[in-house]
Amino acid sequence: MSNTLLEVHGLNTYYGASHVLRNLDFRVERGQAVGLMGRNGMGKSTLLKSIMGLVKPRSGSIAFQGLPIYGQTPYSIANQGMAYVPEGRGIFGNLSVHENLVMAARAGVRGQQDWTYQRVLDTFPRLGERLSHGGQQLSGGEQQMLSIGRALMTNPDVLLLDEATEGLAPLIALEIWRICALVAQSGISTVIVDKNWQHVTQITQHNVILVKGEAVFQGSSQQLLSQPDIMNQHLGV
Repeated sequence: MSNTLLEVHGLNTYYGASHVLRNLDFRVERGQAVGLMGRNGMGKSTLLKSIMGLVKPRSGSIAFQGLPIYGQTPYSIANQGMAYVPEGRGIFGNLSVHENLVMAARAGVRGQQDWTYQRVLDTFPRLGERLSHGGQQLSGGEQQMLSIGRALMTNPDVLLLDEATEGLAPLIALEIWRICALVAQSGISTVIVDKNWQHVTQITQHNVILVKGEAVFQGSSQQLLSQPDIMNQHLGV
């Protein structure tokens, strides 16, 4: 079995006439946490949406679990072991916390059931205190916890996290980072999109910086942190 879980090659994605992803190569190894960084509008969210089948690229290839998924529906891709936490969180506001979680519960593609309902509640104690609350009654941080917890209930092989801490209060953001680290340590391959490179690089083994849809840096957290000129130029630190 190849160690590469997700591989994108030569991907070109457009929004109308706007060329967003430009001949992009991207890969995630099994059990690896990858940071996807860059300023706003550089193509990070578009890459995740292209992988999930929510946006259709014009050319290139996407393989997951060694099989092509280019052009497949989001439902089919999710069923193959991929989970996606979108920037807008995407929870069901008219369902309770309990209902949001149990509706997603299933074994993984190899029959694994590592992330049970109880494990999710143990990981997110705040959700356990709000099981009967509707999704729309939760704070932004609680909604993010619910969105991540619901994704974990599918027992995925890879988790895509888009803007994991965007707009959250600092203390709540720290809790989300703690959870991201736990997920990465559990063996689930993880792709984290976030502007906070300090926290991202504490979790990830590999990092990619996008500029106008092209990868201008790919390397380990240690390699990135040893090149402050690259961070200053492309991450605005």
